[in-house]
Amino acid sequence: MGEQAVAGADGGSTPDSGTADAAATGSSGPTTAGMTADGAAASEVEVPGAGMTADAAGPAGPQSRTTDIVAGPGGVMTDEVGVVTGELTLRTEFADGQVTLHVQYKDADEWYVVSGGKAPLEAASGLDAVHSIAVGLLDRPEG
Repeated sequence: MGEQAVAGADGGSTPDSGTADAAATGSSGPTTAGMTADGAAASEVEVPGAGMTADAAGPAGPQSRTTDIVAGPGGVMTDEVGVVTGELTLRTEFADGQVTLHVQYKDADEWYVVSGGKAPLEAASGLDAVHSIAVGLLDRPEG
């Protein structure tokens, strides 16, 4: 796959070999694109500064984004168990032309589908936007 030129802060380009990230994180490979140095997709990637993680299943398989949220007054309505409240994790998943919102109690095993949280989505490229909107609507830490 080789090195990729990445625009630096001064507008110049620098090779993206992952060495700066490796030094900062103690990792031996690049962590900025969700891929290992050989081009294989990583299983899960931390999105720095965004407070979410992204899987790297690729365009053919399911893709998802997750963010920890705090439900506002009234909680989040789910299809399986009704209202869930408190500290939750939101997962926005894209598969087979559809996006689905799921929540779980933070650090729990069970996931629940958010009521009304399914919609058609033409391409996975819209997943980040849908997830950001869902986080904006459901994350209400101050009530």
